[in-house]
Amino acid sequence: MRHILSAAAATIVCLMSAPAVAQSPDPAPQVQVVDSDIARFWSAYDAVRAEADPVRQRELFQRMYIDQGTPGLAAFMEAKAYTADTYLEAIRAYPAYWDTVRPRTALAGQALDRLEVHLARLRELYPDLRPAGVYFEVGALRSAGTTQGDKVLIGVEMATGDASVDLSQMPPNLKRFFTTYFASGPLENLDLLATHEVVHTQQQGDRQTLLAQVVYEGVADFVAEKATGRLPKLPYVTYGPANDAAIKTAFRADMTGEDFSGWLYNGANNRFGTADLGYYVGYAIASGYYDRAPDKAAAIKTMLELDYADQAAVQAFVDASAYLDAS
Repeated sequence: MRHILSAAAATIVCLMSAPAVAQSPDPAPQVQVVDSDIARFWSAYDAVRAEADPVRQRELFQRMYIDQGTPGLAAFMEAKAYTADTYLEAIRAYPAYWDTVRPRTALAGQALDRLEVHLARLRELYPDLRPAGVYFEVGALRSAGTTQGDKVLIGVEMATGDASVDLSQMPPNLKRFFTTYFASGPLENLDLLATHEVVHTQQQGDRQTLLAQVVYEGVADFVAEKATGRLPKLPYVTYGPANDAAIKTAFRADMTGEDFSGWLYNGANNRFGTADLGYYVGYAIASGYYDRAPDKAAAIKTMLELDYADQAAVQAFVDASAYLDAS
């Protein structure tokens, strides 16, 4: 099933629904949402669960899900290093999880109306917004959301979960992670996640240092907040401001390195016992830059057009924020 999002005020235009004579010479970019891989996954899942032979399971999953998948599935698999075996290992290890999350994955589409409004606002903030595709995919428990090029890739097996999902077959570390994550209400915040990821499709440049990576994530959080009016209900959002001085001191010591593990994508396995505090640092940098900028529209443009491969440009952005200045 394919959805085209279009804002009522024509800030996000559905090109397919308008006659050619009505199109403006410079139409707003269309954002397409594709969710057909969800049903395809569950058909393959049922076939795999009904088959005892591992070789046959792999053949069925490859043919029914991967080979028939959308470009979004191919991109998601590449971005997260998924293979047929990755999926099959997760299916075999946690059948209770899959069986209980299954009805939840059908609810992903309910975020579409809110996403439409947010994307209209995002275009107001950044008129040069480029087209993007939003793909709802079923992954293998490695990501609720990521991007590749102009594609936003949402892992609905994570992003639609809640406390009803059975985690009993998972090891303690995964159980802790999913318990905390599901407590944040991911389905209710799916529109926010998708907006955050759309921001990533506008950014450019490989991030080689921790500092560049946290700015990249923090800018996405900051601009998504401007578009949606809220931040995710995750621990770093409240823990960060309450422990800012200690976080800042620790981050300064690590920021020029290439190891992200203490700050990003790490669960609570770090010196602060709170996951993803790099998002907080990056958000604080973006917020500081915006607050000090005399031209707010120009500040958003600078954020979204910053070249993260240019370490001097990243450092200049951070310096302008004054967030990491010595107290």
